[in-house]
Amino acid sequence: MRGIRGVRGARGWWERGRALGVANPLVVDVVVALLVQAAMTMPFVVPRAAGLPPATWGAYGLSTLTVVPLVWRRRAPVAVLLAILGAGLVYRLTPDGPGQPLPYTGLVIVYTIAALSPPWKRLFTGVLLLVAVPVGVWLNTRSARELTFSVFVFAAAYVFGRLTDARRRAHRIEAERAAARERARIAREMHDILSHAVSLMIVQAEAGPVAVRTAPERAEAAFDAISEAGRDAMTQLRKMLGVLREGEESHGDYAPGRAPREPQPGVGDLPALLDRVRGSGLDVRYGVVGRERVLPGAIGATVFRIVQEALTNTVRHAAARTVSIQLTYGDSDLCVAVTDDGRGPQTGYGGGHGLVGARERAAAHGGTAVAGPGPGGRGFEVRVRIPVPAMVSVAEVGR
Repeated sequence: MRGIRGVRGARGWWERGRALGVANPLVVDVVVALLVQAAMTMPFVVPRAAGLPPATWGAYGLSTLTVVPLVWRRRAPVAVLLAILGAGLVYRLTPDGPGQPLPYTGLVIVYTIAALSPPWKRLFTGVLLLVAVPVGVWLNTRSARELTFSVFVFAAAYVFGRLTDARRRAHRIEAERAAARERARIAREMHDILSHAVSLMIVQAEAGPVAVRTAPERAEAAFDAISEAGRDAMTQLRKMLGVLREGEESHGDYAPGRAPREPQPGVGDLPALLDRVRGSGLDVRYGVVGRERVLPGAIGATVFRIVQEALTNTVRHAAARTVSIQLTYGDSDLCVAVTDDGRGPQTGYGGGHGLVGARERAAAHGGTAVAGPGPGGRGFEVRVRIPVPAMVSVAEVGR
């Protein structure tokens, strides 16, 4: 157990450190500068050959001057580049110090400019390096080998920087698309929840005054139905808002402010939904055909929302007396049919966003949704087909 706690503690420190770096880029830049300084220190601590000049503190201080500007590499990359080149020139012209196997500071700043700077700064950097690299080689070995190597490593640093920028842009675009999909999903959920609840409340409220005068017991039932519809809508909205707030105060393995993630409604919640709709006076019939199976949570929620929206449109527009809901389980799919005996397709789904939402929900699972006149041209029918992976059967139903 002590070892497990140690692993969790280390992971917590790593997560907090990574979060700190993301929140404060200066921390990342300081760490990068320290790593570069450590790499450039190696030639000063490794014993030198007898014929080479000694590694002095002055030479070490000058090498450090080329590293310190990296702390500001994001805020003023071109100025940092000029500072590094200037400090490097001074290092070359002073008494000889240990050479470096790689131009660490130059590579870091070229990568940074390629990854974060606009085109004109990248162009300026390229022109400057076309002059600075040959001059540096001439001051050092004056060899074609060093020139070729220097051009290669600086070009590689630039290419890696551009690839980083391209990857960042791709991630940003994907995040924006994901956010747009999530906004659309939340909009559909909010529409379905509020539209259904408000429609039932309006129907009951309109029938209430008549019932008060003619059948007081029905008026009481109408007010109870209004109250129940309102409470159910508030409960579902709280769940949705809780999921939206989830993780806002999450840090590490413990999240004291995290809202609990509760399951979305599914096929098992349909009977309660139908009971609420029956309270509006509509005769609701429900049937299941085929071998009933446990559905994945997302598909179950989609079926529930589609039925809910179909019933909402029936209550609001169809002036129907009867509506039937039938779920047909096939070997590899589930078909949902919602049929009423109301006015037909000139009202209802065809004039609003209901069918659009049903199509979007079904399409998200590779399914289809169509709407039109009911059997024999009477009433209105919504038919949805959703592919369902083969799962363990739980009951043989034919009712």
